[in-house]
Amino acid sequence: MRKNGAMRTGLAAMVCGAVVLALSACGGAEGGSGSGSGSGAKGHSGPRGEVARTSAPAVDPTRIPDVGDRLQGQIPSDSRQVLAVYGEGKDSADSTAVLYTKSGTAWEKTSVWAAHNGKKGWTTDHHEDDKRSPVGVFTLSDAGGVLDDPGALLPYAQSETYQAPHDWPEAYWHDFDYVIAIDYNRIEGNPPDDPTRPWGDDKGGGIWLHMDHGSGTSACVSLPKEGMEYLLRTLDPRQHPVVVMGDKADLKA
Repeated sequence: MRKNGAMRTGLAAMVCGAVVLALSACGGAEGGSGSGSGSGAKGHSGPRGEVARTSAPAVDPTRIPDVGDRLQGQIPSDSRQVLAVYGEGKDSADSTAVLYTKSGTAWEKTSVWAAHNGKKGWTTDHHEDDKRSPVGVFTLSDAGGVLDDPGALLPYAQSETYQAPHDWPEAYWHDFDYVIAIDYNRIEGNPPDDPTRPWGDDKGGGIWLHMDHGSGTSACVSLPKEGMEYLLRTLDPRQHPVVVMGDKADLKA
């Protein structure tokens, strides 16, 4: 520390690209000539020159970061794998996907990927063809794709019928090489391409995790190939995996 009590401030650690998952700081002192230490502390001079310290709020390891009580409470108590998709903004197609695994009572960050969501952003009232991804907590129970099973733990249905139409732009042709169904308006236990929509066609459906083509989707969440392979080999039905997804504001609400 420099003489005359110059304060050393902590640097906020930015995690997951644009999404702030946690803050940490190095301790510092203000107003005294001695050195100070203590994580997350900020110095305040007292009436006699003493330095009092106040700690920054601790991150609760029993909660998924940056998810408010409403959605936090919808995560099943027996779920031990959560894929959190943090949307950059209400009308943004950019997001970050973070896989958390529960160890004891604490959630531990396992992997992070850049991702995309609906090209028009997010909605709490999804309808067919609105080009927005639905905000919420959804189970992940079935997988499939054009490519052979890479060692998925979820039930995997391989079929050429998943092939994206070749009248789409070429960048989209491999979107469905690997898919994991997001259990929104569908019947769990069926292949991802099962067309049954219990809530009716107007509420949309066929919303998947799938391969990324570098931009927004119709309503799905897309990840790089290595991310999809990792999830297929890691998401375990015995761990009751779910996805918690939405824009940052709605996730915290």
